[in-house]
Amino acid sequence: MNRIFSACAGMLLAASVCAQDSDPVIMRVNGRPITRSEFEYSFNKNNADGVIDKKGLADYVPLYVNYQLKVEEARQQRLDTVSSIRQELSGYKEQLVMPELVDNDFIEREARHTYDETKKRFGDDDMLNASHILILLKQDATEEEAKAKKQTVDSIYNALKNGADFAELAKKYSDDKGSAVNGGKLPQFGKGMMVPEFEKEAYQLAKGEMSKPFTTAYGYHIILMHDRHPFEPYEHHHEAILQFLEQRGIKDISARMHLDSLVKRSSLTKEEVIDSIAKVLEDKDLDMKYLSKEYTDGTLMFAVCKQDVWDKAAADEEGLAKFFKKNKKNYAWTEPHFRGIVVHAKNDSVMSLVKQMVPTIKNEEEWANQLVKAFNNDSVRMVRIERGVFKKGDNAYVDYTQFGGPEKSMNAFPATASFGKMLTKPETYKDVKGQVTSDYQSECEKNWVETLRKKYPVEIDEKVLSTVNNH
Repeated sequence: MNRIFSACAGMLLAASVCAQDSDPVIMRVNGRPITRSEFEYSFNKNNADGVIDKKGLADYVPLYVNYQLKVEEARQQRLDTVSSIRQELSGYKEQLVMPELVDNDFIEREARHTYDETKKRFGDDDMLNASHILILLKQDATEEEAKAKKQTVDSIYNALKNGADFAELAKKYSDDKGSAVNGGKLPQFGKGMMVPEFEKEAYQLAKGEMSKPFTTAYGYHIILMHDRHPFEPYEHHHEAILQFLEQRGIKDISARMHLDSLVKRSSLTKEEVIDSIAKVLEDKDLDMKYLSKEYTDGTLMFAVCKQDVWDKAAADEEGLAKFFKKNKKNYAWTEPHFRGIVVHAKNDSVMSLVKQMVPTIKNEEEWANQLVKAFNNDSVRMVRIERGVFKKGDNAYVDYTQFGGPEKSMNAFPATASFGKMLTKPETYKDVKGQVTSDYQSECEKNWVETLRKKYPVEIDEKVLSTVNNH
């Protein structure tokens, strides 16, 4: 017994050593090992053909380390246990495994059932391939209109009897525009697929025969029968049926039924079953394993950056103001901008009241709120307001009121005016808030990463690094 155990242990140890040799650890972040293959997957993906900002190995390594430091911080904060993130990751894993759970036997049974039901509906009657010409006659047509339509269809019929081309006349005269473009050709049809009068006439025709003009609720028809034959065997319709079922989500239905069956037969939850299937798939396919890990790490990285940096920076008004003051030269304008509001009023009387009210509101940032509160309620809107910082060309109404553009007004709110200030350069960070916020977030993130580098040790095996894509 001990000898057997020792032999097994020896084989496992040998396999482990072999695996380490074939896929050595390229770096450790806070002790967490990252293998060469995992690094290569990321490096090669981000430097594939079509990637604009490609990086060499020396430039890519520090970016990759920064990424892994953020992931490590998220793990240390146990963000992977947060319910919303767990739910998102679970949803991704479900998408990953669903294609593997498609039951082709189930789909084939559904396809056969669809064929049998269709064949049963058509019975022993032939399937028909025909073309037609329709001369539309409205239900409320006058006697004169009906007579004119009858003359048209009789004229067409006589031309056809004298050798005129059916397809050409259909293209020229048929009011069924859907089939007219194809020379009047209809999709294959059988019993119950056409109105009764049309079906009755069609089934009386042999291959190559043409009907006399007849009427349905739509108007006058002439049918040319191209072919008629019994309903084709299953193999003939197989691909079309599969496409029909796929358009109706048969693969997803099949996979979900299969998953439900696996859950019922086990003592596991749906999430646990999905996890176990994903583990098997990832063990079989290295690319799938790293794709799954990339999604997980990316979700955690985004969550920790949003929580610890981006949201805090965006809400830090004092920090944004200081950053703007320090970097004013980066936000210079090459043309004037208008800062304020554009008011669209129901009529001139309302606009007159708006013009009286605006000067009484000392805080420019409150103009829009106070005007909406004064002139709009739940059921009546007397004004519409746009607020922002606009350069010429950004807003047609600002162009009209401030930059000498052509007159512009809204149909429902025809009175237009703007209130604000023309600026040659931004006065506060709020005048260029989007750009300043983005830049400030980037600087805060850079400083944050520096603290992570001090917080978590990073070890890089330069010898293994030198073998990337060369082993």
